[in-house]
This record gives sequence, C-alpha cells and structure tokens, in this order.
Amino acid sequence: MNPLAGIIMGSDSDLDIMQAAAEMLTSFGISYELTIVSAHRTPQRMVDYATIARSRGLKVIIAGAGGAAHLPGMIASLTSLPVIGVPIRSSNSIDGWDSVLSILQMPGGIPVATMALNGAKNAGIFAASVIGAFDETIAAKVDEYKKSLSREVLTKVDKLRNEGWANGFD
Repeated sequence: MNPLAGIIMGSDSDLDIMQAAAEMLTSFGISYELTIVSAHRTPQRMVDYATIARSRGLKVIIAGAGGAAHLPGMIASLTSLPVIGVPIRSSNSIDGWDSVLSILQMPGGIPVATMALNGAKNAGIFAASVIGAFDETIAAKVDEYKKSLSREVLTKVDKLRNEGWANGFD
C-alpha cells in the first residue's frame, strides 16, 4: 500500500515526539512513511523528498523539527501539498520557542499548519482530517474519534457528580 502521509523529522532524536503522529495515523488506518530529512545536513534529500512527494501519492506531509526548525517551511516552499509543522523542544532549544516561532512565522505564500510544541499527536489527527476531506471512510473515523473524546469527558462529569471531587480522576 502506498503511503498517503509522510512523517519527516530533522533528526532521530525527534522520534520520541513524532511517533505520536504515526500512532494516530495508524489508529485511523492511514498508510504513512516515516523518515529523517535534515534541512541543514541533507538539503538535497529535502529538496528531492518535497519535489516528488505528490507524484509518489502523498497527500500531506507532517514535518517535525527542533532548534532553528527550518524543515517544515522549506518543505512547504517546495511542494503544493499541505505541510503540518511540529515544533520540537530539543536539547539546543530555547524552551522550544525558537522552534515554535521558526515554524509559525512563515512568510506570505508559504503556509505551514503549525501545531503546539511537541504536538505530533494533533498533527496526526489534523493530517487525518485533511485526508478525510476527500475520503469518507477516514472522515467517519475522525468523527468517531472526536465523539470518543466527548464521551470520555462526560464519563468524568458523571464520576465527579456521583463520587465527588475528593476521589480524583483516572
């Protein structure tokens, strides 16, 4: 099965965060590929990845990066596919703000859908929503996921009402 989503990251140290996107795509039954593409250390690999992504059948790219975090924006500059940026708090980061702002503050004409710091789970859900815009089966799975979140909250409301606040929550 050809992947519909690409999950890329600037370094293997980003995998602990980016695996959450893979887990969400798996839960929605969306095929994906996951690899390392460094904007700074492998610029030609980055160009090649972005410029042939559509012809390989990808529908969306999730790009995670820490520090200067140029990967999502550079990928977005090279493809017309939707790019979802995940800023990652890295060891050389300024509390992650450098990554957030690098991805968030894109110039006009080069949009990147920017998730929260370390927000790969939401990136996976957002990618599923993008694919679901054109695939009713995926859309139904995303809808069911969101309904499950509502049910989870309502269960906690009932627990609080019936047992009181002193018993805590799981």
